[in-house]
Amino acid sequence: MKKAATFLLLLVVCPLLAGLYGAVNDQLTYTLAPEYFTKFKYQQFGLEPAWFGGARPTVAIIGFLATWWMGLLVGFVFSLLALLLPDARTMRRAVLRAVGQALALTAAAGVLGGLYGRLYLVDAGVEWWLPADLVDRAAFITVGSIHNFGYLGGLLGLVAGLLTILRRRSALATAPRRSTETLSA
Repeated sequence: MKKAATFLLLLVVCPLLAGLYGAVNDQLTYTLAPEYFTKFKYQQFGLEPAWFGGARPTVAIIGFLATWWMGLLVGFVFSLLALLLPDARTMRRAVLRAVGQALALTAAAGVLGGLYGRLYLVDAGVEWWLPADLVDRAAFITVGSIHNFGYLGGLLGLVAGLLTILRRRSALATAPRRSTETLSA
């Protein structure tokens, strides 16, 4: 019963963590390229800054909406696999460690995406749609690359997290068990 409750709890926590990551990430990328939001993301999500008290709260909402679902997917997969672990505490720790790795890989991929965008794509050009009236084309492309690489990082994080949970299961399966004789001695 405790493992089932842990499974359900993680299905709530993981999307919240992913959404928080998205909100923070979009605050940073808004700082780099406000036009990415004002000329693209606001329209994509159908949101107006006036509805939420300005640009920054709207950007945070967009970040949350763009990422919570990945947290649900990752949380579901991690939690499902973690049901193979012996107890709820071990399950919770393994999933949260895996989620931490996934978030770290997502952030690292975003940084790499930013570098790739700024150092290569800005000069090489992109096949994506770009607004005709961009003032800072380089910043728009850089932030687009950060966002694209972030999703790739999320996928890599999913794989890394799965491996972490499987290694934890394997380590527990091969660890010597303490017998009741040892405990009562």
